[in-house]
Amino acid sequence: MSTSKPAAPIGGTVPARPGPPDAGRPGERPVSGLGDGSGEDWTVPSVDRSEGGPARPATQRPVDAAERRKDRAGRPSAGPVADGLKQSAAERATVRLRGAPVREQPEEPTRYAPEWLRLREPADAAARAHDLLDPLRIRLANLPGRADGMVVHDLGCGTGSMGRWLAPLLDGAQHWVLHDRDPYLLHFAAVAAPRTAADGSRVTVETRRGDLARLTPEALSGAALVTASALLDVLTTEEVGKLAAACTAAGCPALLTLSVAGRVDLTPGHPLDAEITEAFNDNQRRTRMLGPDAVTAAAEAFAGHGATVREHPSDWRLGPDEAQLTAQWLRGWVGAAVEQRPELRARADRYLEERLAACAAGELRVVVHHTDLLALCRPTGGAP
Repeated sequence: MSTSKPAAPIGGTVPARPGPPDAGRPGERPVSGLGDGSGEDWTVPSVDRSEGGPARPATQRPVDAAERRKDRAGRPSAGPVADGLKQSAAERATVRLRGAPVREQPEEPTRYAPEWLRLREPADAAARAHDLLDPLRIRLANLPGRADGMVVHDLGCGTGSMGRWLAPLLDGAQHWVLHDRDPYLLHFAAVAAPRTAADGSRVTVETRRGDLARLTPEALSGAALVTASALLDVLTTEEVGKLAAACTAAGCPALLTLSVAGRVDLTPGHPLDAEITEAFNDNQRRTRMLGPDAVTAAAEAFAGHGATVREHPSDWRLGPDEAQLTAQWLRGWVGAAVEQRPELRARADRYLEERLAACAAGELRVVVHHTDLLALCRPTGGAP
């Protein structure tokens, strides 16, 4: 899974360009399906292995050293992520941060704003498909027990929202292995991780910094489950195939949530809705990324390895209570469309202005269609 191509970060963030005055943080434009992506680096050792973590091609504004120092000096609260930093020493004992200091890494990681990840986390949690949990629980219940609990690998964990959603919904002791390229968000994900499962069993975490390109079946050895959120749509067909092969070789199921489906419903409608949607979808598919074709490709890849595949809608449903998220999403969605088709700019600027005004007035409702996929790979080692 090559990471050298100039693709978008997880979930379809597009190359940054200056936005309108109200576009939020300069140079960052989150869009539909933005995964739990990258942020600034940390100087604490919060990395270990070279495998794991999704590809984060540099399509957002890199952060220079001066800005990074300034940001660290006055880093704002990030809701549940920041709250995790206040835990007691006993609670932090469940976190394992391993590996080489960040300064040994030759390249600065790309940056995802923790504020965006915090903003979208409630919508993600509300959208993920609970209907896929029962077949997953049945499969996990049939796995051989481990003294340290079942091992879950979270690919592209970002601030750890997937673990915060899923770990409290599963029974039994769990050990989460959090993969990402960004040590800053890995740190947040680890300290803000849940500490108990649905039945009160202990949940522990460790972090692994690296690229999905080097994720191997050996890295997943002993895994009970692989998870990811908003990952598939920025992978290529080859990368999805390698992910399916790695999960199959490890004999573990994969729960891959919130992949963009290429459909958006806005109420009230507008004559430009379809054209913006089409241009955004084309932008998603640049540099061979699968975009809205990702779930179909993943289903075929996993099924080709003998897995049983289930799909379920996991749509964002945004109304007046989610106006801030809707506004941020709109800017990114329209911006990606204009990047793909510059001839749209004049009309798209007027469109965005009208849509943002309707959003601020509480008159706009948006359904951003996503799909969750559960692949039940054949267990290895004689398990049913």
